[in-house]
Amino acid sequence: MDNLDTIIEKIRATFTARNATRDLTLGRSRELIRFCSLTIRAVHREEFPEAEQLLNTAKQAAAAMKADIAAHPELYYTGYTQDSLKELTEACCVFAIVQHQPIPTPDEIEVDPAAYLNGLAEAASELRRRALDLIRRDRVDEAERMLTAMDDIYAQLVTIDFPDALTGGLRRTTDTLRAVLERTRGDLTTTLQQEKLQKALREVESVMRKE
Repeated sequence: MDNLDTIIEKIRATFTARNATRDLTLGRSRELIRFCSLTIRAVHREEFPEAEQLLNTAKQAAAAMKADIAAHPELYYTGYTQDSLKELTEACCVFAIVQHQPIPTPDEIEVDPAAYLNGLAEAASELRRRALDLIRRDRVDEAERMLTAMDDIYAQLVTIDFPDALTGGLRRTTDTLRAVLERTRGDLTTTLQQEKLQKALREVESVMRKE
């Protein structure tokens, strides 16, 4: 029993260091999420140079966060760490899709598969906002491209049939995306039908004027 004090003090020191790293990582994750949110907002505003700069800042924040927890790998899979890396994936994918760029890979973003897939699903849901903005601006062709991207992502995600413990609850996120996808499809279909009707009316009016 003479060495019990030493054992406990070593454990206390380990927990103290781990707790300090946890607090630091929590702050980093919040900072990362904020930069990702600002990136997506800039994309929707079509402020692409600013969006790219914010995205690069987000990537730097993610690298700093992962460096902080390198000595405590158990903190990598905590909820707040994975949530922030999921948000980074979402921002990267939204930026790439809107900019007609290839979707970045998990290795390029430097995230694990579960965070990547959930972030990709949320990126597809975020494209609904982009599609609606484009519809309001009468840019229906580009809105259709957003719908196609959403559809393609959903079609791939539903093939990932593994337990939630491995995928980070992907099934629930994919179900949410399906509902968003169908609403967007309905909105775009209605817009296209209205365009066809307006075109037909204009053609009738043109014929009547000639008569």
